[in-house]
Amino acid sequence: MLVPMTPPLDPERCYRAVASRDARFDGWFFTAVATTGIYCRPSCPARTPLARNVTFFSTAAAAQGAGYRACRRCRPDAVPGSPEWDVRADVVARAMRLIADGEVERCGVPGLAARLGYSERQLHRLLVGELGVGPLALARAQRAQTARLLIETTDLPMADVAFAAGFASIRQFNDTVREVFAATPTQLRRARVVATGGTPGWLTLRLAARAPYDAAEVLLFLGAHAVPGLEEWDGTTFSRVLDLPHGPAVVQLSPAPDGAAAVTARLRPAELRDLGVAVSRCRRMLDLDADPAAVDDTLGADPTLAALVAGAPGRRVPASPDAAELAVRAVLGQQVSVAGARTLTARLLTAGTPLAEPVGTLTHAFPRPAALAEADLTAVGLTGGRRRTVHALAAALADGSVCLDAGADREQAARELLAVPGIGPWTKALVALRGLADPDVWLPGDLALRRSLAALGSSDADASTRWRPWRSYAVMHLWALAVPTLFTRRLPPLPERSAS
Repeated sequence: MLVPMTPPLDPERCYRAVASRDARFDGWFFTAVATTGIYCRPSCPARTPLARNVTFFSTAAAAQGAGYRACRRCRPDAVPGSPEWDVRADVVARAMRLIADGEVERCGVPGLAARLGYSERQLHRLLVGELGVGPLALARAQRAQTARLLIETTDLPMADVAFAAGFASIRQFNDTVREVFAATPTQLRRARVVATGGTPGWLTLRLAARAPYDAAEVLLFLGAHAVPGLEEWDGTTFSRVLDLPHGPAVVQLSPAPDGAAAVTARLRPAELRDLGVAVSRCRRMLDLDADPAAVDDTLGADPTLAALVAGAPGRRVPASPDAAELAVRAVLGQQVSVAGARTLTARLLTAGTPLAEPVGTLTHAFPRPAALAEADLTAVGLTGGRRRTVHALAAALADGSVCLDAGADREQAARELLAVPGIGPWTKALVALRGLADPDVWLPGDLALRRSLAALGSSDADASTRWRPWRSYAVMHLWALAVPTLFTRRLPPLPERSAS
Protein backbone atom coordinates (compact mmCIF):
# COMPACT_ATOMS: atom_id res chain seq x y z
CA MET A 1 0.00 0.00 0.00
CA LEU A 2 1.36 3.44 -0.94
CA VAL A 3 2.08 5.96 1.77
CA PRO A 4 -0.17 9.01 1.29
CA MET A 5 1.32 12.28 0.16
CA THR A 6 2.62 14.39 3.02
CA PRO A 7 0.27 17.28 3.90
CA PRO A 8 1.47 20.83 3.23
CA LEU A 9 3.89 22.33 5.72
CA ASP A 10 2.17 23.86 8.74
CA PRO A 11 3.46 27.48 8.85
CA GLU A 12 2.74 27.90 12.56
CA ARG A 13 4.57 24.73 13.54
CA CYS A 14 7.47 25.58 11.25
CA TYR A 15 7.75 29.08 12.67
CA ARG A 16 7.81 27.75 16.23
CA ALA A 17 10.73 25.51 15.24
CA VAL A 18 12.54 28.49 13.70
CA ALA A 19 11.89 30.69 16.73
CA SER A 20 13.35 28.05 19.03
CA ARG A 21 16.23 27.25 16.59
CA ASP A 22 15.31 23.58 16.83
CA ALA A 23 18.01 21.60 15.02
CA ARG A 24 15.79 18.49 14.94
CA PHE A 25 13.96 20.06 11.99
CA ASP A 26 17.08 20.78 9.91
CA GLY A 27 16.59 19.10 6.55
CA TRP A 28 12.84 18.63 7.09
CA PHE A 29 12.08 22.10 5.72
CA PHE A 30 13.77 25.35 4.77
CA THR A 31 12.92 28.92 5.76
CA ALA A 32 12.99 31.60 3.05
CA VAL A 33 13.08 35.24 4.15
CA ALA A 34 11.58 37.75 1.72
CA THR A 35 13.42 40.77 3.12
CA THR A 36 16.88 39.23 2.66
CA GLY A 37 16.29 36.91 -0.29
CA ILE A 38 17.98 34.00 1.46
CA TYR A 39 16.85 30.61 2.75
CA CYS A 40 18.08 28.99 5.96
CA ARG A 41 17.88 25.86 8.04
CA PRO A 42 15.48 26.09 11.03
CA SER A 43 18.37 26.28 13.51
CA CYS A 44 20.08 29.23 11.82
CA PRO A 45 21.69 31.40 14.55
CA ALA A 46 20.73 34.64 12.81
CA ARG A 47 18.01 36.84 14.28
CA THR A 48 14.58 35.23 13.91
CA PRO A 49 12.72 36.87 11.01
CA LEU A 50 9.21 38.19 11.39
CA ALA A 51 6.53 35.63 10.60
CA ARG A 52 5.03 37.80 7.89
CA ASN A 53 8.35 37.77 6.00
CA VAL A 54 8.93 34.02 5.80
CA THR A 55 7.87 31.22 3.48
CA PHE A 56 8.58 27.54 4.14
CA PHE A 57 9.74 25.03 1.54
CA SER A 58 10.10 21.27 1.85
CA THR A 59 13.25 21.16 -0.31
CA ALA A 60 16.21 23.43 -0.97
CA ALA A 61 15.45 23.09 -4.68
CA ALA A 62 12.03 24.68 -4.19
CA ALA A 63 13.55 27.60 -2.31
CA GLN A 64 16.12 28.07 -5.07
CA GLY A 65 13.39 27.83 -7.69
CA ALA A 66 11.58 30.68 -5.96
CA GLY A 67 14.66 32.86 -6.30
CA TYR A 68 16.25 32.51 -2.85
CA ARG A 69 19.95 31.89 -2.25
CA ALA A 70 21.48 29.72 0.46
CA CYS A 71 22.46 31.36 3.74
CA ARG A 72 26.23 31.67 4.10
CA ARG A 73 26.02 31.50 7.88
CA CYS A 74 24.00 28.33 8.53
CA ARG A 75 24.77 26.57 5.21
CA PRO A 76 21.35 24.95 4.71
CA ASP A 77 22.73 22.75 1.93
CA ALA A 78 24.93 20.92 4.48
CA VAL A 79 22.15 19.56 6.69
CA PRO A 80 21.14 15.88 6.77
CA GLY A 81 18.58 14.95 4.14
CA SER A 82 14.91 14.64 4.93
CA PRO A 83 14.14 11.22 6.45
CA GLU A 84 10.79 11.39 4.69
CA TRP A 85 12.21 9.95 1.47
CA ASP A 86 13.42 6.83 3.29
CA VAL A 87 10.17 6.33 5.20
CA ARG A 88 7.72 6.82 2.37
CA ALA A 89 7.09 4.30 -0.40
CA ASP A 90 5.21 6.37 -2.99
CA VAL A 91 6.49 7.49 -6.37
CA VAL A 92 7.65 10.92 -5.16
CA ALA A 93 9.83 9.32 -2.48
CA ARG A 94 11.16 6.76 -4.95
CA ALA A 95 11.97 9.57 -7.38
CA MET A 96 13.83 11.48 -4.65
CA ARG A 97 15.91 8.42 -3.79
CA LEU A 98 16.79 7.87 -7.45
CA ILE A 99 17.70 11.53 -7.98
CA ALA A 100 19.98 11.36 -4.94
CA ASP A 101 21.59 8.26 -6.46
CA GLY A 102 22.40 10.17 -9.67
CA GLU A 103 19.74 8.75 -11.98
CA VAL A 104 19.13 12.07 -13.75
CA GLU A 105 22.87 12.50 -14.43
CA ARG A 106 23.11 8.96 -15.81
CA CYS A 107 19.86 8.62 -17.75
CA GLY A 108 18.22 12.04 -17.84
CA VAL A 109 14.64 12.78 -16.88
CA PRO A 110 13.30 10.33 -19.54
CA GLY A 111 15.29 7.53 -17.89
CA LEU A 112 14.07 8.53 -14.42
CA ALA A 113 10.46 8.55 -15.57
CA ALA A 114 10.81 5.22 -17.37
CA ARG A 115 12.40 3.62 -14.31
CA LEU A 116 9.37 4.68 -12.23
CA GLY A 117 6.84 3.61 -14.88
CA TYR A 118 5.51 7.11 -15.55
CA SER A 119 5.63 9.50 -18.47
CA GLU A 120 7.86 12.55 -18.12
CA ARG A 121 4.78 14.76 -17.95
CA GLN A 122 3.14 12.69 -15.20
CA LEU A 123 6.32 12.60 -13.12
CA HIS A 124 6.86 16.34 -13.51
CA ARG A 125 3.27 16.99 -12.43
CA LEU A 126 3.61 14.80 -9.33
CA LEU A 127 6.86 16.39 -8.21
CA VAL A 128 5.75 19.96 -8.87
CA GLY A 129 2.42 19.29 -7.19
CA GLU A 130 4.06 18.22 -3.94
CA LEU A 131 7.49 19.85 -3.93
CA GLY A 132 7.00 22.89 -6.11
CA VAL A 133 9.75 21.93 -8.58
CA GLY A 134 10.41 19.22 -11.14
CA PRO A 135 13.17 16.61 -11.44
CA LEU A 136 15.64 18.87 -13.27
CA ALA A 137 15.49 21.49 -10.50
CA LEU A 138 15.92 18.81 -7.84
CA ALA A 139 18.95 17.37 -9.64
CA ARG A 140 20.36 20.88 -10.11
CA ALA A 141 20.10 21.57 -6.38
CA GLN A 142 21.98 18.35 -5.67
CA ARG A 143 24.71 19.30 -8.14
CA ALA A 144 25.05 22.69 -6.44
CA GLN A 145 25.36 21.05 -3.03
CA THR A 146 28.04 18.64 -4.29
CA ALA A 147 29.90 21.51 -5.92
CA ARG A 148 29.95 23.54 -2.70
CA LEU A 149 31.17 20.53 -0.76
CA LEU A 150 34.09 20.09 -3.17
CA ILE A 151 34.88 23.80 -3.36
CA GLU A 152 35.07 24.16 0.40
CA THR A 153 36.75 20.88 1.37
CA THR A 154 39.22 20.20 -1.44
CA ASP A 155 41.83 21.97 -3.53
CA LEU A 156 40.56 20.50 -6.79
CA PRO A 157 40.70 22.82 -9.82
CA MET A 158 37.32 24.40 -10.50
CA ALA A 159 36.98 22.58 -13.81
CA ASP A 160 37.32 19.26 -11.98
CA VAL A 161 34.80 20.40 -9.38
CA ALA A 162 32.29 21.32 -12.09
CA PHE A 163 32.36 17.97 -13.85
CA ALA A 164 32.60 15.99 -10.61
CA ALA A 165 29.42 17.67 -9.41
CA GLY A 166 27.62 16.71 -12.63
CA PHE A 167 27.55 20.00 -14.53
CA ALA A 168 27.69 19.81 -18.31
CA SER A 169 29.88 22.88 -18.69
CA ILE A 170 32.02 25.35 -16.73
CA ARG A 171 29.60 28.13 -17.63
CA GLN A 172 26.63 26.20 -16.23
CA PHE A 173 28.64 25.51 -13.08
CA ASN A 174 29.58 29.16 -12.59
CA ASP A 175 26.06 30.42 -13.26
CA THR A 176 24.45 27.92 -10.88
CA VAL A 177 26.91 28.59 -8.03
CA ARG A 178 26.42 32.36 -8.36
CA GLU A 179 22.65 32.00 -8.46
CA VAL A 180 22.33 29.56 -5.54
CA PHE A 181 25.02 30.92 -3.23
CA ALA A 182 25.29 34.58 -4.36
CA ALA A 183 29.04 34.10 -4.70
CA THR A 184 31.46 32.90 -7.34
CA PRO A 185 33.20 29.55 -6.88
CA THR A 186 36.44 31.41 -6.14
CA GLN A 187 34.75 33.48 -3.43
CA LEU A 188 33.35 30.34 -1.82
CA ARG A 189 36.80 28.76 -1.77
CA ARG A 190 38.33 31.84 -0.16
CA ALA A 191 35.70 31.70 2.58
CA ARG A 192 35.94 27.96 3.03
CA VAL A 193 34.92 26.55 6.39
CA VAL A 194 37.22 23.53 6.38
CA ALA A 195 40.51 23.21 4.58
CA THR A 196 41.71 19.64 4.23
CA GLY A 197 44.97 18.40 2.89
CA GLY A 198 45.57 14.70 2.67
CA THR A 199 46.93 12.20 0.20
CA PRO A 200 46.67 13.10 -3.50
CA GLY A 201 43.70 11.38 -5.14
CA TRP A 202 41.70 11.27 -1.89
CA LEU A 203 38.86 13.60 -0.96
CA THR A 204 38.05 14.23 2.71
CA LEU A 205 34.42 15.08 3.44
CA ARG A 206 32.30 15.57 6.54
CA LEU A 207 28.95 13.74 6.44
CA ALA A 208 26.48 15.28 8.89
CA ALA A 209 23.83 13.38 10.86
CA ARG A 210 21.00 14.31 13.21
CA ALA A 211 22.00 14.03 16.85
CA PRO A 212 22.20 11.79 18.73
CA TYR A 213 24.39 9.67 16.48
CA ASP A 214 26.92 7.08 17.65
CA ALA A 215 29.23 6.75 14.65
CA ALA A 216 31.50 4.30 16.45
CA GLU A 217 28.61 1.87 16.96
CA VAL A 218 27.46 2.01 13.34
CA LEU A 219 31.00 1.44 12.09
CA LEU A 220 31.56 -1.41 14.57
CA PHE A 221 28.47 -3.20 13.26
CA LEU A 222 29.65 -2.81 9.68
CA GLY A 223 33.18 -3.81 10.64
CA ALA A 224 32.01 -7.00 12.35
CA HIS A 225 30.55 -8.13 9.01
CA ALA A 226 33.57 -7.01 6.93
CA VAL A 227 34.44 -9.32 4.02
CA PRO A 228 38.20 -9.66 3.37
CA GLY A 229 39.16 -8.03 0.08
CA LEU A 230 35.96 -5.99 -0.08
CA GLU A 231 35.90 -4.39 3.39
CA GLU A 232 38.35 -3.68 6.21
CA TRP A 233 37.93 -2.79 9.89
CA ASP A 234 40.80 -1.64 12.12
CA GLY A 235 38.76 -0.90 15.24
CA THR A 236 38.20 2.76 14.37
CA THR A 237 37.92 3.10 10.60
CA PHE A 238 35.68 1.04 8.34
CA SER A 239 36.87 0.89 4.74
CA ARG A 240 35.28 -0.69 1.72
CA VAL A 241 35.13 -0.76 -2.06
CA LEU A 242 32.07 0.84 -3.64
CA ASP A 243 30.91 -0.35 -7.06
CA LEU A 244 29.97 2.93 -8.73
CA PRO A 245 28.66 3.62 -12.27
CA HIS A 246 32.07 4.55 -13.70
CA GLY A 247 34.32 2.22 -11.72
CA PRO A 248 35.18 1.06 -8.21
CA ALA A 249 35.91 3.58 -5.47
CA VAL A 250 37.38 3.19 -2.00
CA VAL A 251 35.88 4.92 1.03
CA GLN A 252 37.31 5.11 4.55
CA LEU A 253 34.81 6.07 7.26
CA SER A 254 35.61 7.11 10.82
CA PRO A 255 33.87 9.07 13.60
CA ALA A 256 34.20 12.84 13.35
CA PRO A 257 37.27 13.86 15.38
CA ASP A 258 35.36 16.53 17.33
CA GLY A 259 32.79 14.04 18.62
CA ALA A 260 29.99 15.69 16.66
CA ALA A 261 27.08 13.85 15.08
CA ALA A 262 29.00 13.27 11.87
CA VAL A 263 31.30 10.88 10.03
CA THR A 264 34.55 11.72 8.30
CA ALA A 265 34.74 10.12 4.86
CA ARG A 266 37.93 9.78 2.81
CA LEU A 267 37.00 8.90 -0.77
CA ARG A 268 39.07 7.83 -3.74
CA PRO A 269 36.71 7.47 -6.72
CA ALA A 270 37.78 6.04 -10.05
CA GLU A 271 36.16 9.11 -11.65
CA LEU A 272 35.20 12.35 -9.94
CA ARG A 273 31.75 12.35 -11.54
CA ASP A 274 30.83 9.44 -9.25
CA LEU A 275 31.35 11.54 -6.12
CA GLY A 276 27.69 12.50 -5.65
CA VAL A 277 26.58 8.87 -5.96
CA ALA A 278 29.30 7.77 -3.53
CA VAL A 279 28.19 10.31 -0.92
CA SER A 280 24.54 9.33 -1.31
CA ARG A 281 25.33 5.63 -0.85
CA CYS A 282 27.53 6.30 2.16
CA ARG A 283 24.76 8.33 3.76
CA ARG A 284 22.34 5.45 3.24
CA MET A 285 24.85 2.90 4.55
CA LEU A 286 25.39 4.94 7.72
CA ASP A 287 21.70 5.88 8.15
CA LEU A 288 22.66 9.54 8.46
CA ASP A 289 19.29 10.97 7.40
CA ALA A 290 17.16 9.21 10.01
CA ASP A 291 14.99 11.15 12.45
CA PRO A 292 16.10 9.80 15.86
CA ALA A 293 13.60 11.92 17.76
CA ALA A 294 10.63 10.37 15.95
CA VAL A 295 12.04 6.84 16.30
CA ASP A 296 12.89 7.15 19.99
CA ASP A 297 9.58 8.82 20.84
CA THR A 298 7.64 5.91 19.36
CA LEU A 299 9.78 3.01 20.57
CA GLY A 300 10.56 4.57 23.93
CA ALA A 301 6.86 4.87 24.72
CA ASP A 302 6.54 1.06 24.68
CA PRO A 303 7.31 -0.47 28.10
CA THR A 304 9.04 -3.43 26.44
CA LEU A 305 11.62 -1.28 24.70
CA ALA A 306 11.74 1.81 26.93
CA ALA A 307 14.89 0.83 28.84
CA LEU A 308 16.70 -0.26 25.67
CA VAL A 309 15.93 3.01 23.89
CA ALA A 310 16.93 5.06 26.92
CA GLY A 311 20.25 3.22 27.04
CA ALA A 312 21.05 3.78 23.37
CA PRO A 313 19.29 6.92 22.09
CA GLY A 314 19.52 7.54 18.37
CA ARG A 315 20.49 3.96 17.50
CA ARG A 316 20.71 3.51 13.72
CA VAL A 317 20.23 0.71 11.17
CA PRO A 318 23.52 0.16 9.27
CA ALA A 319 22.74 -0.68 5.66
CA SER A 320 24.52 -1.74 2.50
CA PRO A 321 25.50 0.74 -0.23
CA ASP A 322 24.18 -1.77 -2.78
CA ALA A 323 20.97 -3.74 -2.17
CA ALA A 324 21.81 -6.30 -4.85
CA GLU A 325 25.08 -7.06 -3.06
CA LEU A 326 23.22 -7.38 0.25
CA ALA A 327 20.74 -9.80 -1.31
CA VAL A 328 23.51 -12.14 -2.46
CA ARG A 329 25.26 -11.86 0.90
CA ALA A 330 21.99 -12.64 2.68
CA VAL A 331 21.65 -15.87 0.69
CA LEU A 332 25.25 -16.80 1.50
CA GLY A 333 24.57 -16.12 5.17
CA GLN A 334 21.57 -18.42 5.43
CA GLN A 335 22.06 -20.89 8.30
CA VAL A 336 25.76 -20.07 8.80
CA SER A 337 27.61 -17.89 11.30
CA VAL A 338 28.70 -14.31 10.56
CA ALA A 339 32.29 -15.55 10.22
CA GLY A 340 31.18 -18.29 7.85
CA ALA A 341 29.24 -15.83 5.70
CA ARG A 342 32.27 -13.54 5.49
CA THR A 343 34.45 -16.45 4.31
CA LEU A 344 31.97 -17.59 1.67
CA THR A 345 31.48 -14.04 0.38
CA ALA A 346 35.23 -13.45 0.11
CA ARG A 347 35.48 -16.43 -2.24
CA LEU A 348 33.13 -14.73 -4.70
CA LEU A 349 35.23 -11.60 -5.08
CA THR A 350 37.39 -12.87 -7.92
CA ALA A 351 34.32 -12.41 -10.15
CA GLY A 352 34.22 -8.71 -9.21
CA THR A 353 36.06 -5.74 -10.72
CA PRO A 354 39.61 -5.51 -9.31
CA LEU A 355 41.03 -2.22 -8.08
CA ALA A 356 43.78 -0.73 -10.23
CA GLU A 357 45.99 -1.31 -7.19
CA PRO A 358 45.12 -2.67 -3.74
CA VAL A 359 44.38 -0.23 -0.93
CA GLY A 360 45.47 -1.96 2.24
CA THR A 361 43.70 -5.33 2.12
CA LEU A 362 41.03 -4.08 -0.30
CA THR A 363 41.31 -5.65 -3.75
CA HIS A 364 37.92 -6.01 -5.50
CA ALA A 365 34.46 -4.55 -5.89
CA PHE A 366 31.61 -6.97 -5.25
CA PRO A 367 30.66 -8.87 -8.45
CA ARG A 368 27.86 -7.36 -10.48
CA PRO A 369 24.83 -9.61 -11.06
CA ALA A 370 25.62 -10.37 -14.71
CA ALA A 371 29.13 -11.57 -13.79
CA LEU A 372 27.87 -13.57 -10.83
CA ALA A 373 25.18 -15.28 -12.91
CA GLU A 374 27.92 -16.71 -15.14
CA ALA A 375 30.47 -17.44 -12.41
CA ASP A 376 31.58 -20.94 -11.47
CA LEU A 377 30.64 -21.31 -7.81
CA THR A 378 31.76 -24.90 -7.29
CA ALA A 379 34.87 -23.86 -5.33
CA VAL A 380 33.02 -21.44 -3.03
CA GLY A 381 31.87 -24.15 -0.63
CA LEU A 382 28.13 -23.84 -1.12
CA THR A 383 25.62 -26.65 -1.23
CA GLY A 384 24.07 -27.41 -4.60
CA GLY A 385 20.81 -25.79 -3.57
CA ARG A 386 22.54 -22.63 -2.37
CA ARG A 387 24.54 -22.37 -5.60
CA ARG A 388 21.33 -22.58 -7.60
CA THR A 389 19.77 -19.85 -5.48
CA VAL A 390 22.74 -17.51 -5.95
CA HIS A 391 22.73 -18.12 -9.73
CA ALA A 392 18.95 -17.64 -9.96
CA LEU A 393 19.06 -14.44 -7.90
CA ALA A 394 21.98 -13.01 -9.89
CA ALA A 395 20.24 -13.81 -13.17
CA ALA A 396 17.01 -12.18 -11.97
CA LEU A 397 18.90 -9.07 -10.87
CA ALA A 398 20.75 -8.95 -14.19
CA ASP A 399 17.64 -9.23 -16.37
CA GLY A 400 15.54 -6.89 -14.21
CA SER A 401 12.99 -9.41 -13.00
CA VAL A 402 14.18 -8.50 -9.50
CA CYS A 403 14.85 -4.78 -9.05
CA LEU A 404 16.65 -3.55 -5.94
CA ASP A 405 17.97 -0.12 -6.95
CA ALA A 406 17.43 3.11 -5.02
CA GLY A 407 13.98 3.62 -6.56
CA ALA A 408 12.70 0.10 -6.03
CA ASP A 409 9.06 -0.38 -5.08
CA ARG A 410 9.57 -2.18 -1.77
CA GLU A 411 6.42 -4.27 -1.91
CA GLN A 412 7.10 -5.32 -5.48
CA ALA A 413 10.73 -6.12 -4.62
CA ALA A 414 9.51 -8.38 -1.81
CA ARG A 415 7.27 -10.30 -4.20
CA GLU A 416 10.06 -10.62 -6.76
CA LEU A 417 12.52 -11.94 -4.17
CA LEU A 418 10.09 -14.53 -2.85
CA ALA A 419 9.67 -15.83 -6.41
CA VAL A 420 13.36 -16.81 -6.49
CA PRO A 421 13.78 -20.48 -5.42
CA GLY A 422 15.58 -20.67 -2.08
CA ILE A 423 14.61 -17.20 -0.82
CA GLY A 424 12.12 -17.16 2.02
CA PRO A 425 10.53 -14.56 4.31
CA TRP A 426 13.60 -14.06 6.55
CA THR A 427 15.99 -13.40 3.64
CA LYS A 428 13.45 -11.15 1.93
CA ALA A 429 13.04 -9.15 5.14
CA LEU A 430 16.80 -8.80 5.67
CA VAL A 431 17.19 -7.41 2.15
CA ALA A 432 14.47 -4.85 2.90
CA LEU A 433 16.04 -3.95 6.25
CA ARG A 434 19.71 -3.60 5.29
CA GLY A 435 19.55 -3.46 1.50
CA LEU A 436 16.61 -1.17 0.74
CA ALA A 437 16.94 0.68 4.09
CA ASP A 438 13.23 0.26 4.82
CA PRO A 439 12.67 1.63 8.36
CA ASP A 440 9.68 -0.63 9.07
CA VAL A 441 10.86 -4.24 8.70
CA TRP A 442 10.44 -7.20 11.04
CA LEU A 443 12.51 -10.39 10.66
CA PRO A 444 10.11 -13.31 11.10
CA GLY A 445 11.58 -16.23 12.99
CA ASP A 446 14.96 -14.59 13.67
CA LEU A 447 16.50 -16.57 16.56
CA ALA A 448 18.34 -13.61 18.11
CA LEU A 449 15.15 -11.56 18.14
CA ARG A 450 13.21 -14.43 19.69
CA ARG A 451 15.75 -14.72 22.50
CA SER A 452 15.54 -11.02 23.26
CA LEU A 453 11.75 -10.97 23.05
CA ALA A 454 11.50 -13.95 25.39
CA ALA A 455 13.76 -12.18 27.88
CA LEU A 456 11.51 -9.14 27.70
CA GLY A 457 8.28 -11.12 27.95
CA SER A 458 7.15 -10.37 24.40
CA SER A 459 6.78 -12.36 21.18
CA ASP A 460 6.96 -12.21 17.40
CA ALA A 461 3.20 -11.82 17.26
CA ASP A 462 3.39 -8.67 19.38
CA ALA A 463 6.23 -7.19 17.34
CA SER A 464 4.49 -7.74 14.01
CA THR A 465 1.85 -5.17 14.92
CA ARG A 466 3.65 -2.87 17.36
CA TRP A 467 6.51 -0.42 16.86
CA ARG A 468 5.36 0.74 13.43
CA PRO A 469 6.65 2.52 11.43
CA TRP A 470 10.05 1.96 13.07
CA ARG A 471 10.30 -1.81 13.42
CA SER A 472 13.75 -1.87 11.80
CA TYR A 473 15.08 0.20 14.69
CA ALA A 474 13.36 -2.10 17.17
CA VAL A 475 15.24 -4.96 15.50
CA MET A 476 18.56 -3.22 16.17
CA HIS A 477 17.74 -2.67 19.85
CA LEU A 478 16.77 -6.32 20.25
CA TRP A 479 19.84 -7.54 18.38
CA ALA A 480 21.96 -5.43 20.73
CA LEU A 481 20.41 -7.30 23.64
CA ALA A 482 21.09 -10.70 22.06
CA VAL A 483 24.51 -10.00 20.47
CA PRO A 484 26.13 -7.18 22.49
CA THR A 485 29.54 -7.67 20.84
CA LEU A 486 28.20 -5.96 17.69
CA PHE A 487 27.35 -2.77 19.58
CA THR A 488 29.30 -0.23 21.62
CA ARG A 489 26.76 0.94 24.20
CA ARG A 490 26.24 -0.92 27.46
CA LEU A 491 22.69 -2.17 27.82
CA PRO A 492 20.57 -1.70 30.92
CA PRO A 493 19.86 -4.73 33.13
CA LEU A 494 17.04 -6.98 31.91
CA PRO A 495 13.76 -6.93 33.82
CA GLU A 496 13.66 -9.45 36.66
CA ARG A 497 11.17 -11.64 34.79
CA SER A 498 13.85 -12.49 32.23
CA ALA A 499 15.69 -14.59 34.79
CA SER A 500 12.87 -17.13 35.07
